[in-house]
Amino acid sequence: MSSPIYIQIHNDIKRAIEAGKWAVGDRIPSERELSRNFDVSRMTLRQAIQTLVDEGILERQVGSGTYVANQKVQEKMSGVTSFTDLMLTQGKQPTSKTISYHVMNPSLSEAEKLKLNEDDQVLRMERIRYGDDVPICFEVATVPEKLVDGLSKKEVTSSLYRALEDKKQLSPGKAQQTVSAMSASERIAEYLSIKRGDAILRLRQVTYLQDGTPFEYVRTQYVGERFEFYLEK
Repeated sequence: MSSPIYIQIHNDIKRAIEAGKWAVGDRIPSERELSRNFDVSRMTLRQAIQTLVDEGILERQVGSGTYVANQKVQEKMSGVTSFTDLMLTQGKQPTSKTISYHVMNPSLSEAEKLKLNEDDQVLRMERIRYGDDVPICFEVATVPEKLVDGLSKKEVTSSLYRALEDKKQLSPGKAQQTVSAMSASERIAEYLSIKRGDAILRLRQVTYLQDGTPFEYVRTQYVGERFEFYLEK
């Protein structure tokens, strides 16, 4: 299955940035201009831009426009814990609502993070994660399709880590994590039962198996007032 149009636009913009068409701090053209250049609807263009914002490649400035993001200072956090286990340790019942679940070609970013070829297949799923029926975060997770072959949709969406350990004897190892702050978009605000513009903690994470193979690239947006990160040095 080929990538959706918005992913193809995401790739084109990412390539343009990497080629130096726009430098760090540069304002990219307006959505109106870009949608005209790519010959797509504003909605499709906006979805492409949002994926780049979620990945920290672009950043929106209210009333000003969208810019190529500066590199953020990164803080190393220890430990890899699944959302399911995290909620259980807090005495909360974890549940998930799957928004989308598709096998397709990876975006450039996904291919880079997971060390895949552009013609490989990945499973990309969007989920709202809950603790005691309260929405905690919205998550976009991408994993190599061959890794989840043989696993049911229910097993993958309820707890991927447990499914991999129980059915394939694969255990997560280290993870690279980046956390930054952002404001909730209209779509995310609706999913998480908050107001547009409310504080969001954005986590981007690449998780590796014990042998060092990257197996998961996740972009998660946590409700700021319902979640906090604990750093251990």
